Amino acid sequence: MIICMEIVQKLYQMFILGCKGNNLEYALNKGLGGVIFFKDDILSKDDFKNLIKRLSCHAKIMPFFSIDQEGGRVERTENIWGKKKYISAKFAYEKGIDFLESQTQQISEELRDYGINLNFAPCCDVNTNPKNPIIGERAFSDNPNDVILGAKTVIRNYKKNGIISCIKHFPGHGDADCDSHLTLPTINLSLDDMEKYHIKPFKSLIELGIVDMVMVAHLNCKCFDDDVIPSTLSKNVINYLRKFYDGVICSDDMVMGALDNYENACERSIIAGVDMFIYRNSEDKTIEVIENIAEKAKSSKLLQERIEAAYERIMNLKKNYSLINS
Repeated sequence: MIICMEIVQKLYQMFILGCKGNNLEYALNKGLGGVIFFKDDILSKDDFKNLIKRLSCHAKIMPFFSIDQEGGRVERTENIWGKKKYISAKFAYEKGIDFLESQTQQISEELRDYGINLNFAPCCDVNTNPKNPIIGERAFSDNPNDVILGAKTVIRNYKKNGIISCIKHFPGHGDADCDSHLTLPTINLSLDDMEKYHIKPFKSLIELGIVDMVMVAHLNCKCFDDDVIPSTLSKNVINYLRKFYDGVICSDDMVMGALDNYENACERSIIAGVDMFIYRNSEDKTIEVIENIAEKAKSSKLLQERIEAAYERIMNLKKNYSLINS
């Protein structure tokens, strides 16, 4: 029974849940790994800071308090009256490295003041498809070398300010022609082209030793799988990434249209090698997903091994940022 309880707590560490629903405090008491905030959760500066403080009191282990604060189209604090509006990665980069560094410094200070310790940024996608409906100006450029330079500047600034950054969306969302929030995009490029353009920023940044976390997108990449399968569920994609990266791998939001046709998606993704999972809510269905996997893990050595490995990576990252004691 003690072993099972440990596995349950370690499994909960693998999840980052949103505020919508009635189970967030319950999940924090069980050992939830993180909380993600969206614009409807953030109506004033003081209320937001108090929300984070209150949630901290329910946490068994200090959570990742996380947000998507890229600037431009993706800025979750936009409802706070009178708050400065940031510009997107593309336009910030075009203004020059000094401007990009200054804006990132301001975002870092703002997030730190709220109590946020994890930002799902920067986008390291190379926006090679002008008709891409989801990336566009969120990417620094359509040139991988510019993406590397822009992302390196942002990551180092976050790190200097004690903010964990998560680069996204591996293996690259830049050539997509549809939105993975709605359906599963297909990337029909050769592995050579993927490596030359889309994977290059991720690999280069990882090799610099500055990457804390990598988010995997819900993409069907033909160069990795003959079957139609999202990258987040693909052993081939995750094993490829593991050849040069041994840190925390997280999923994009698991409540997205790209996964609508995939049963047991989270369990399959755990087995594929993903460490953490974002669910934009903490509704009953989300808790059922976690606890059904916990029940299966009691009799599955493979699931237990995957949970143990993910838990170790998550704990190491939290220790590196002093979220828990070494």
